[in-house]
Amino acid sequence: MHSLLKNTLPDMKLFLFFILLISTATAAPAQTNFVARVKDAKTNEPLPGVIVNITNTATGTASDAAGIAVLTGLADGRHLIHFHAIGYKDREDTIILPMPANDTMVITLETEDEDLEEVTVSTTRSSRTIQDVPTRIELISRDELEEKANMKPGDIKMILSESTGIQTLQTSAISGNTGIRIQGMDGRYTQILKDGFPLYAGFSGGLGLMQTPPLDLKRVEIIKGASSTLYGGGSIAGLINLISKTPSKERELNFILNGTTAGGLDANGFYSKLFGKTGITVYAAFNGNKAYAPDNTPFTAIPMFNRVTLHPQLFIYPNDNTDIIVGINGMYENRVGGDINYVQGNRDTAHTYHEDNKTERISSVFEIKRRMTGGGALTFKNSFDHFNRIITTPDNAFDGTQSASFSEINYARHNSKMEWIAGANVFTDRFNEKALTIIGLRNYKLSTYGLFIQNTWDISKSFVLETGLRGDYVNNYGFAPLPKVSVLFKHGSGFSSRLGGGLGYKAPTIFTEESERISYRNVLAVKPDSNKLEHSYGANWDMNYKTSFANGKITMNVNQLFFYTTITTPLLLTLQTNDFYRFENSPAHIDAKGAETNIKIGYKHLKLFLGYTYTHSHKHNQNVFVETPLTPRHHTNSVLMYEVDGKIKIGVEAYYYSPQHLSDGYTGKEYWLCGFMAEKIWKKCSIYINFENMLDSRQTRFDSIYTGTVNRPAFRDIYAPLDGFIANGGIKIKL
Repeated sequence: MHSLLKNTLPDMKLFLFFILLISTATAAPAQTNFVARVKDAKTNEPLPGVIVNITNTATGTASDAAGIAVLTGLADGRHLIHFHAIGYKDREDTIILPMPANDTMVITLETEDEDLEEVTVSTTRSSRTIQDVPTRIELISRDELEEKANMKPGDIKMILSESTGIQTLQTSAISGNTGIRIQGMDGRYTQILKDGFPLYAGFSGGLGLMQTPPLDLKRVEIIKGASSTLYGGGSIAGLINLISKTPSKERELNFILNGTTAGGLDANGFYSKLFGKTGITVYAAFNGNKAYAPDNTPFTAIPMFNRVTLHPQLFIYPNDNTDIIVGINGMYENRVGGDINYVQGNRDTAHTYHEDNKTERISSVFEIKRRMTGGGALTFKNSFDHFNRIITTPDNAFDGTQSASFSEINYARHNSKMEWIAGANVFTDRFNEKALTIIGLRNYKLSTYGLFIQNTWDISKSFVLETGLRGDYVNNYGFAPLPKVSVLFKHGSGFSSRLGGGLGYKAPTIFTEESERISYRNVLAVKPDSNKLEHSYGANWDMNYKTSFANGKITMNVNQLFFYTTITTPLLLTLQTNDFYRFENSPAHIDAKGAETNIKIGYKHLKLFLGYTYTHSHKHNQNVFVETPLTPRHHTNSVLMYEVDGKIKIGVEAYYYSPQHLSDGYTGKEYWLCGFMAEKIWKKCSIYINFENMLDSRQTRFDSIYTGTVNRPAFRDIYAPLDGFIANGGIKIKL
């Protein structure tokens, strides 16, 4: 018996071991792998760095350079898989394992917002998204507009001045009139559009930025460099297109009430709603400010002004193929700057200097678009603009009315590989002046007739070519041909590059930054027999690279732009021996060249924006170089934002401006601007506070702004802020 047990025991141990092994295998579920290929829903390109994990567990991985993500050792059965990438909408999918052998699940992610270039742009009249257009376009998205509205809800000056390569330039020391420069070029070379309509040109351009609110804007599209094919003259340096909001089925009712430590008050409201086949948007606002001057400064840094704006638009969609838009815009403003004592009512013989601006605008827009069979669309649009402005100083008065109209008909045809757009437009610009001085009337009438055609061609998956040709005839000044070419190169989802160039022109008028600075005092009329068109040629080249680090947790976008523009026969204001000013076409030419660098870095709720602009702009005459006044050679901008969607926003910013050459031969000082903004958000409302120019950088602290006496000042160039440190705060309501 003992011998039997001795011989049987090893066999029993082996048997029990196999029973235990089988039991363990039965208790443990089967394990398998899950393989996914993650792509961009629009471009179909692979997405690296996408976080893929089992929902509510620590099991996860990140997709590789080919967009492949592998989860290993998963139990058979049902799993909820979560996909996350910065800038894309999160996605969850239920899978059942095991999947068929060698099966890879294809996952597509959609972009989250406009910053990732998935918005279809309006400025190029294309059906393409911004990432597929050869023309380089910068966007200021709706989120950015809302953030900047916290700082300046009454106008768009702040929105544009904090963009790389754009400079807002105060043309009047006391009334706040502001122009805009792109890439170091004078403000008259930048065209400002509203929904594609040229409503801010000529006489109305001096105050256009200060009288345009951001609340009814959906986004801002910016093209830098020559872009005259579709819009004609005036866009030598570039163009800015302000895109209005349109109604949707979901009602939008927004209010902003804002106050500043400088005596400013803004009360803005916006309403939109789509009712079946009819929609409406209405913007109404009151914006005002008391006369404000920092300590020990005799002149207003912010003038006293009151402005009322009303802008309703009607949208009609009679059928699926027809869109009709009808809108009207009305604005009235009274603006008084000058000696702070005079403006505040303490008027005596020691305090007499002032500058009064009374402006009123009424404009209308009409657009009808009819989509045709086969992918084509026929569009007709028309606008009228009536702008009156009266400028009064103790020794000068200027009263004039600008009446402008714009009409266009175009046909666009789109398919998967090629787009065509062709059309004709007519732009009229008439200025009539009241005879208030002995200098003579400076009336003019310009009529511009244009024909254009543009083609966009997908040569391959990597190359897109855009070519355009326009011909304009300007009465009394002749014909101007405007060719343009741009090419887009794409490599994967991370790299793209654009190269483009073209010709431009500008018809002469008396309305420039130089004449605005002296309130048109003693400025002689522009005449066709002694003046001619300004012509230009220029080119841009940029490179854009997107990548991610730390398994997609950190994203980075780098854009590098190089630009060059030359203006031949530029129109310059020259002082005559009799103290009158005359515009003359100089034999010299103006060159503007430089580079812009933009870096965006994202990590969870943090976003860092870094920008640098190098601008070298000068007048070149027979090997003599003269620096263009009021153009900083170096400019940096940096913004750090912390944002939890729908809860809170906190931002800090810093901007540097290098010394600038001034028109009197001196050089302005360098300076920094720093700010802080915070906003707490609830479902129906939010409150915010903003500290602007916290270092109190202002020209009156480190330089003078005038020569002569307080009663008879001669103002110098304004290259730095005058108002200094100002805080503002308010409440936003969304119903």
